[in-house]
Amino acid sequence: MMQNITITKESDARGSFCPGPLMELIRQVRLAQVGDVIAVISSDDGSKKDIPAWIAKAKQEFLGMEEIGGATRFICRKIK
Repeated sequence: MMQNITITKESDARGSFCPGPLMELIRQVRLAQVGDVIAVISSDDGSKKDIPAWIAKAKQEFLGMEEIGGATRFICRKIK
């Protein structure tokens, strides 16, 4: 699923605890252009619930998440 996605901006928030990874994603989305694909990598388990919920609330497009090296990469597209 993730192989065909080109990430425009990515932030590595491993080692940062809630709400750090979420705040980094929010910052990246605010700086992004419509259509950009943004990813944040988090090692905080709370992100698995918090990040997808924020993406839905912010009405952005959640493209998925994948496990990478003991962390999770969350990917979304800015749609507005």
